[in-house]
Amino acid sequence: MKTRRKFVISALAAGATLISLGNKTVAAASGRADDQPRDRAEDPRITRARLSGPAHVTRDATVAEFGVGGTLNFLVKGSNPWVCIPGDENKIGDPPMCMNPMGMRWMMDAKQHKPRPTNSAPGMIYMLCGATQRSNTDPSDKTSLAIPIGPHWMITWPFDAETYGLPTTVRDKGAWVMFAGTPYSYLHVCGTPWDGNEYREGDRAVWAMSYAHPS
Repeated sequence: MKTRRKFVISALAAGATLISLGNKTVAAASGRADDQPRDRAEDPRITRARLSGPAHVTRDATVAEFGVGGTLNFLVKGSNPWVCIPGDENKIGDPPMCMNPMGMRWMMDAKQHKPRPTNSAPGMIYMLCGATQRSNTDPSDKTSLAIPIGPHWMITWPFDAETYGLPTTVRDKGAWVMFAGTPYSYLHVCGTPWDGNEYREGDRAVWAMSYAHPS
């Protein structure tokens, strides 16, 4: 029991920032050291979880699964503050994701059906494998037909679409405010932050600041 308890504490303390999740999140998480796979390289859950974000983030991240009531069951201890979740590809609304501490606080609050998120700063969540969900407007919807959504990343902070002139409808490019007008509104950005061509000195602008390397 002492070994298990020690593993939970060390996993939640993967980087000083992760501690900022607070005592409630720590108390809700349940880590089980004996659940670690014998051969991690062959565990599809870990592979899927690490594909959910950029490799330079996910390779050193903690990998865990959501348990009952928004708890966490840890699979791999990481060395940075990020936590990656494999999700369930056969379940609507359960995509692979990778979260920083404030993003995880937001997601845990949503999983635990709290009236509003408690993250004190903008969080970041990657879902680069894409996702499915029931609604673009109601975070508690459990019955509507599934909406397919491509690879994206999220800034979990209460953006007001009207104030910032942002759309509120699902699209395959660009960005929109999801769950607009609710406490769980956030900025949803399609693709990855690394989409497009990187500028190098001497490149010429082809169209609307799209860069092309000289041949």
